[in-house]
Amino acid sequence: MTDSPIAAHAVQGNLPAFSVGELSLAIRQTLEGAFERVRVRGEVSGLKRHGSGHVYLCLKDSDAVIDAVIWRTTAQRLPLRAEDGMEVIATGRVTTYAGRSKYQLIVDSLELAGEGALLKLLEDRRRKLAAEGLFAAERKRPLPFLPAVVGIVTSPTGAVIRDILHRLSERFPRRVLLWPVAVQGEGAAEQVARAIAGFNALPPEGAVPRPDLLIVARGGGSLEDLWAFNEEGVVRAAAASAIPLISAVGHETDTTLIDFASDRRAPTPTAAAEMAVPVRTELLAQVLELARRTVAAGERVLDDRRVRLEGLARGLPDPRQLLLERARQLDDRAERLDLAARQFLRAKDDGLHRLAGRLPLPQRELDHARQHLSTLSERLVPECVRRPKDAASELASLGRLLETLSYKATLERGFAVLRDDEGVITSAADAKPGKSGKVQLRDGEVPVLFAGDKSVRRAAKPAKPAAAQRNLF
Repeated sequence: MTDSPIAAHAVQGNLPAFSVGELSLAIRQTLEGAFERVRVRGEVSGLKRHGSGHVYLCLKDSDAVIDAVIWRTTAQRLPLRAEDGMEVIATGRVTTYAGRSKYQLIVDSLELAGEGALLKLLEDRRRKLAAEGLFAAERKRPLPFLPAVVGIVTSPTGAVIRDILHRLSERFPRRVLLWPVAVQGEGAAEQVARAIAGFNALPPEGAVPRPDLLIVARGGGSLEDLWAFNEEGVVRAAAASAIPLISAVGHETDTTLIDFASDRRAPTPTAAAEMAVPVRTELLAQVLELARRTVAAGERVLDDRRVRLEGLARGLPDPRQLLLERARQLDDRAERLDLAARQFLRAKDDGLHRLAGRLPLPQRELDHARQHLSTLSERLVPECVRRPKDAASELASLGRLLETLSYKATLERGFAVLRDDEGVITSAADAKPGKSGKVQLRDGEVPVLFAGDKSVRRAAKPAKPAAAQRNLF
């Protein structure tokens, strides 16, 4: 310790005065030199996550408390997310914070202190996610019987992917899509969660086909090795997957939280491949067996129908005998029909003769009609001679009456008829002044013009002047 500045001055026996900064720097150099890298086991307490991304906490046990800080870049890469009450082992270096005269541990890595702490954290997380319903049985979906595409989330190297591919090719070759991820260590949980979400985001009819089934697989290992599959992000991604998912993490005795959220848990990756597809040869044998049983069942049905038909046929009469009987019946009916037709025609003929006997003789009827016609002729001839004479006399009388009543006879006696364009004028009011008209006399017509004093004047040139005719007006 004599190499420190304080010790050097003490040996000299003359103690100079240090500034606060110099003393703080000397203390810091002493601590960092003595505790350049340490591992501290304790319980996390008073954890605070600052907006800058730094994490501040205390590590304590039954005897003491030490402050600690995890810088943002370190906190982002740490596989373990610290929580209050968690027993951890923190690795880092001891330094001082001169602003408050405190020393603190700068944490570089963080791990749980022992398997018991891991199991406690695992159980607490399981209860939390179970309370949210992520492990409910009704959320689990049945696996497709024969998926066309199988998506696998695992490491591209190692025995796991080889075992799965080999088992699939043996049972029923299917198209396989591999999403390579890290299955342990830093960033493994984030890669697995992104792979599950990525497969679900593929469009059904896209260039890269969307898988019908997912397998998340990893080989065996310790609890720390399998811890990525206990992370909350992985569990939530498995529960949210719309594609049925098989978890095959570790060996049969290993249990991770993804097993509770998946639709089916497989004890090993090989068993997951066996769950994914059936055995092709067994399917072929089953189909052949079903086909054989179908054919045999069809033959049994046909045999049964044949036996029943033969039994029913034995109860039926001989068709030829039935035809012969029907032929005899037809002959009998034809013979009876012919006889009935003859009898019917004979009866109609007899009736016709009877009716003909009741009718009078035509010659007698003709003679009677001729005699009646002769009588009518004798009565009709005088009547026909008398009627034309009476008609002629009556016609002559009517002609004389017509001549007597005719207006022309009135004209012969010296009267006249006055007309205009509209017809005969019978009223003095119709003879309007200035209006022309005609006067019909016995031997012709004379044009006239009605004067203002309602007198009638003869036109300048009468058609046929009447020498002995006087003006009616």
